[in-house]
Amino acid sequence: LSPKYLHTNSTSHTWPFSAIAELIDNAYDPDVNASQLWIDVRRYEHEFCLTFTDNGNGMDSLKLHKMLSFGFCEKVAVKDHLPVGHYGNGFKSGSMRLGKDALVFTRDGNTKSVGFLSQTYLDKIHADTILVPIVTWDANGNILFMQYFAQVSLKDIFTYSLFKDEKALFAQFDEIPSSSTGTRIIIYNIRKNMDGKPEFDFKTDFTDIRIPDDVDAELTKYKRQERQNHIPESDFSLRAYCSILYLRPRMQIILRNKKVRTTVIAKSLSKTEVDLYRPQLVSKPIKITFGFSQNRNHYGIMMYHRNRLIKPYVRVGYQLRVCTSTANVVTLLPTHNKQDFDYTKAYRWVMTLNMVLYTQPYSQHTTSKTLTIQKPTASPDQLWVQCDNPKCLKWRKLPKHISADSLPDKWYCRNHPLPEWNSCDIPEVLEDEQEE
Repeated sequence: LSPKYLHTNSTSHTWPFSAIAELIDNAYDPDVNASQLWIDVRRYEHEFCLTFTDNGNGMDSLKLHKMLSFGFCEKVAVKDHLPVGHYGNGFKSGSMRLGKDALVFTRDGNTKSVGFLSQTYLDKIHADTILVPIVTWDANGNILFMQYFAQVSLKDIFTYSLFKDEKALFAQFDEIPSSSTGTRIIIYNIRKNMDGKPEFDFKTDFTDIRIPDDVDAELTKYKRQERQNHIPESDFSLRAYCSILYLRPRMQIILRNKKVRTTVIAKSLSKTEVDLYRPQLVSKPIKITFGFSQNRNHYGIMMYHRNRLIKPYVRVGYQLRVCTSTANVVTLLPTHNKQDFDYTKAYRWVMTLNMVLYTQPYSQHTTSKTLTIQKPTASPDQLWVQCDNPKCLKWRKLPKHISADSLPDKWYCRNHPLPEWNSCDIPEVLEDEQEE
């Protein structure tokens, strides 16, 4: 493949958060199975860099090679944990959308490896094809596998990357929190706007990464056309986006040293109703959860596939005319960049006919019952909270008399008021939620 393909391939991500989501998916998927992911902004040699560090299983040199190559995808489900990745392209398209250069540091318990995917490097060596330097060491720090080629790769990494010697390189392995396994990704030469500033706003909120709103043209190009008047915070705040990224969150995301408060979105609604929708062209019934969100301006269909958000706040039919504050959860097949669904006959059937007819009666029904209500109920029908123990991370349903405002910043199973749920050893029960 030509080096130019790295940029061409990245253009599928018109919205930068979709590129970040690809890297989050890599840590979440069952082959890595990280319980925690740290996303941060660092400066190396006066350069802003994005870092993604997980405590997952890590990779050996072969798995790292496949991750940095095109067309490999060997992800399989583990019990009820389905992989989001399917095409073997997420890391390449996502990382190269965010910046020109990426370093991957990983260790699997027996070895540690570094890989270098870099448009700058390929340009400077005038490469005709994509080359990816990879070096692997054993537990004693000895280079493994074809030492001559490894030494050439190491020299190229020292010459063209941010880190100029082995000491600086090894220091990045020490940033991986787990003592034995995990992965750290550093992306630099990040994309800039026309004014030369980074496309992300790192300064407005030091616990968030935001899409800047000071330039109308830059903001407008990320707006979803069907909701121009009321833009959800998740469109421009990475913290807000990560909070709803997974239908059933499994992994803690720590964004700029502050944990993201994730939400079981189907359980965060008030006045909920659940139904099974059986379109003729879809083999399995689609579970749809209707309800009012806590922000009346943020409404529409929340569309998930294999537990991952694909299209948020999609408005159809009645929702285009009246603020019904309805949210639905459905599943279909996603496109290449996981930000839309294939425009198949089944998708058109679901969206343009049946979903319009399906949502209208619910909207009219709930509106007729609540004409005197000026805003949605202040609290959801159910309150769920996730244990902060990274070895647990189970979701627990709390009694109705407990309010979300009364919960501590860090909540553990032992804090549950009911003895049948106050231990991390007790299995999780999330009622009827399943990944699809």
